[in-house]
Amino acid sequence: MNPISSRIKELIDFYELEGHPEGGFFKETYRSKGLISKSSLPGNFSGDRNYSTGIYFLLTSDTFSAFHKINQDEMWHYYEGSPITIHMIDNEGVYHSQKLGLNIEEGEQPQSTVPAGLWFAANVNEADSYTLVGCTVSPGFDFADFELADPEKLILSFPKHEHLIRRFTR
Repeated sequence: MNPISSRIKELIDFYELEGHPEGGFFKETYRSKGLISKSSLPGNFSGDRNYSTGIYFLLTSDTFSAFHKINQDEMWHYYEGSPITIHMIDNEGVYHSQKLGLNIEEGEQPQSTVPAGLWFAANVNEADSYTLVGCTVSPGFDFADFELADPEKLILSFPKHEHLIRRFTR
């Protein structure tokens, strides 16, 4: 087994990571005890939400985080491995990207936030590598707030991004 594969296996085993519907592996590490009542949240929330949640998230160069959106802001925190690119399409169809990593001279940032309601995907930037990040969501994440993109519907909404959408959807 090569060193990268060994490290990926080590991280999955140590953090007890499981497959995520969008791709990659994750484990919830934090869920606040405090709750925000549904009546205090915008109408796109179907119930109460914890104040905040956090996960470890591992991607490898042979997978990606598929386009999806959630009702909350999601802050990504870089921990180790290859830099990663977060791809975002806003509601007006404008594409934005952010490189997550530690090489500030190359435009990388150690943390980045995806605003609520944007379609976003992510990929590892280096071949034969991996990236370990953390994601913090507030109000706290609930799968009721998660929508995985249907590629054909997303292309109808944003036809000029068809190549990108096909690359990062299943």
